[in-house]
Amino acid sequence: MTQDRYQASAEDSLIARYFKPLATDPGAFGLVDDAAILSSSGDDIVVTTDAVVEGVHYLATDPPDTIARKALRVNLSDLAAKGATPAGFVLTLALRSKEDGWLRPFADALGDDAKTFACPLLGGDTVSTPGPQMISITAFGRVPKGRMAGRTGARAGDRILVTGTIGDAALGLDVLTGGAVAGALMSDPIARDLLVSRYRVPQPRNALARAVRDHASAAMDVSDGLAGDLTKLCAASGVSATVDVASVPLSAAAAGLIARNVVGVETLLAGGDDYEVLCTVPPAQSDALIAAGRAVGVAVSVIGTIVAGHERPRFLDGQGQELVLKRLSYSHF
Repeated sequence: MTQDRYQASAEDSLIARYFKPLATDPGAFGLVDDAAILSSSGDDIVVTTDAVVEGVHYLATDPPDTIARKALRVNLSDLAAKGATPAGFVLTLALRSKEDGWLRPFADALGDDAKTFACPLLGGDTVSTPGPQMISITAFGRVPKGRMAGRTGARAGDRILVTGTIGDAALGLDVLTGGAVAGALMSDPIARDLLVSRYRVPQPRNALARAVRDHASAAMDVSDGLAGDLTKLCAASGVSATVDVASVPLSAAAAGLIARNVVGVETLLAGGDDYEVLCTVPPAQSDALIAAGRAVGVAVSVIGTIVAGHERPRFLDGQGQELVLKRLSYSHF
């Protein structure tokens, strides 16, 4: 009896239709294998993983293209903060259904970002779920041997630098969920759209990766909130810090909301989802990192100083008085 011709499963068909075109790296084998090869080229391989879950990291009403970009970019942000060049990623997708109207824009946006950031799809898995959808990505990057920017190198006297602006994503989520910010910006669609965009589509600072590994003594990305993430970095390095809150960079929209007392500064410092690079830099090298940012169109600001000790970082207002923050960051548990 002749053997029946192999018929692709629904999962195989889904992968072939939406994701095989994204697997451009030879090591992905066109997604026909259950493993991939990533050449190290003599570099260290940096590995990071993050998941985005419906109702936690994005809203069910968010457009699928923005969900795809966020899923990849939060991982690219981690690579940027490590000083790593993107090399590729694997994708796990837990779906309630396989509707083309959702999957096509999702896959197209994911492929567009994979090309833009030179981070091709290497493989992964697709599963069905009755619960919230979930996208998990593990990304790989390369750094010259021994050059990754970790969290443990901050030293007393280092300056604390951060890219971009802080707090916009938290405000964007407030807009989408109908909070106080939504009401305050009812007549300002430009500001509303800017803040929503910052929540839905992070801007990973991969263009600064080389400058980070060349100049930073310690670095991480701001994902859970500037105050909490700086506290984590200081704990890893065995130091403390003093932050000048007035120097924390804010967008015009965020500054306006603070001035109108719509939100407090704690909302911005602890809100999370910024995906900016937070790093410590010896004083003699801080200007070089700031200049590197200027060269690629990314603002880099000095916000404080690393000090000796093991106390929680201090956040000082314009009069030098310490702000008591009830919350430092977002926490899943």
